Amino acid sequence: MKVHRTTDEMVLLIEQHKKEIWEWKQKESEWIKTKNLADGYKKIIEDISSKLINQSKIIKQLEQEIERLVEEKNK
Repeated sequence: MKVHRTTDEMVLLIEQHKKEIWEWKQKESEWIKTKNLADGYKKIIEDISSKLINQSKIIKQLEQEIERLVEEKNK
């Protein structure tokens, strides 16, 4: 009888560990998904920031050109 209890306990323990492993794999999957999303958002933010800086430079150049043209017209 002792052997059956030990075997039953082992089976129960194995099942419990399988369930815990599955739960940890699910959590890991969510963590990976979240990290991938964060990395994607980071890339988008970097791209948009770069474009915004470039647009600011273009706006400044255009403003200078407008000032130059206004001064030229007023001469």
